[in-house]
Amino acid sequence: MTAAPSYEVRAVDGIPEVRPGDDLAKLITAAAPGLRDGDVLLVTSKIVSKAEGRIVRADSREAVIDAETVRVVARRGPLRIVENRQGLVMAAAGVDASNTAPGTVLLLPEDPDASAAAIRTGVRDTLSVDVGVVVTDTFGRPWRNGLTDVAIGSAGVRVLDDLRGGTDTHGNPLSATVVATADELAAAGDLVKGKAAGLPVAVVRGLAHVLGEGASARDLVRAPADDMFRLGTSEAVREAVTQRRTVRAFTAEPVDPGAVRRAVAAAVTAPAPHHTTPWRFVLLESEASRVRLLDAMRDAWIADLRSDGRSEESIAKRVRRGDVLRAAPYLVVPCLVTDGAHHYGHARRDAAEREMFVVAMGAGVQNLLVALAGERLGSAWVSSTMFCRDVVREVLDLPSDWDPMGTVAVGHPAAAPPERPGRSPEDFVEVR
Repeated sequence: MTAAPSYEVRAVDGIPEVRPGDDLAKLITAAAPGLRDGDVLLVTSKIVSKAEGRIVRADSREAVIDAETVRVVARRGPLRIVENRQGLVMAAAGVDASNTAPGTVLLLPEDPDASAAAIRTGVRDTLSVDVGVVVTDTFGRPWRNGLTDVAIGSAGVRVLDDLRGGTDTHGNPLSATVVATADELAAAGDLVKGKAAGLPVAVVRGLAHVLGEGASARDLVRAPADDMFRLGTSEAVREAVTQRRTVRAFTAEPVDPGAVRRAVAAAVTAPAPHHTTPWRFVLLESEASRVRLLDAMRDAWIADLRSDGRSEESIAKRVRRGDVLRAAPYLVVPCLVTDGAHHYGHARRDAAEREMFVVAMGAGVQNLLVALAGERLGSAWVSSTMFCRDVVREVLDLPSDWDPMGTVAVGHPAAAPPERPGRSPEDFVEVR
């Protein structure tokens, strides 16, 4: 009978207080001379930071966190979850004020993978054994209470075990199973190291199969494009608003109609006068409907321009500006309906009443555009339908009291938009 799989994890006793310039490999091998081929060393990042001199004198930990932060992911009161310079998303950028002298803080190792590689090489040179090394740090986790150690640096360990393409014990295909082996090792080591026991290193024995070359702890960090939870709630809203851009070139990739409907659901939460619902959204999902509308709009526009005495060259140039709509795989025509508007029989008041509804329409379309950006769809709000509303109503068979308020081109951006010039809010503010 084959023996059941097992492993041993134990803390390494006898490692002294680490100081800047110390050789961690020598300290570890002196305390654990019995290391063997296939062992995995789990080394707390704090002692790596100390050995590498990542100790900073600081009157304010917050200022150091600011300096180490690349991007704020979420903020609630004084707590910040941020992406730090190492690309890790964690609380306080990993800046630690514990187990260090008063008035100082510890930064994470500048390159934890390189730190792990240096320890591994030092152990090999001293004891002539091949071990894996994982540098660990303590993380909180989305959706789960409590802390655990995870891998932030690695050398000689297969940090991920990709089981996709295999089958389970019932023969079912495994299509999404990628095991974070290095994180599992880090958590196992933390059970014996402890947070306050003064035991910064652990050894795992019996799992030699996890050793391997060519991987690093960076492989554990999910790429932004694949990260569905990249931002906290308020930060996600702010990011969507600030990152919403007008996109004029799209790929041929089809647009998910469900994504557009989710964006419409956001649009109709906009404020409106008198508890009305003045928004209607006509979704042109078939190519035939888009071509029919755009051809009719083009013909109407050309007729208008000719009646204005424009040259054929000028007309052609202006018509080409509408190509953004033809290039889009999906069009949305927002329409304003003023049901519930008050009629005062007074020109100025009636005009102001309509303006209220137009403002509500703009708020609804802005919600739509921001929600589309949240769905990773590009968009461009083009005003063209407002100049030929009768044509649009006829082609799309719309009620006579629906006012088309432009057309929104929707699709997957063909390229990242250029950087937006910075704008200071103070340029747009007057305080009284």
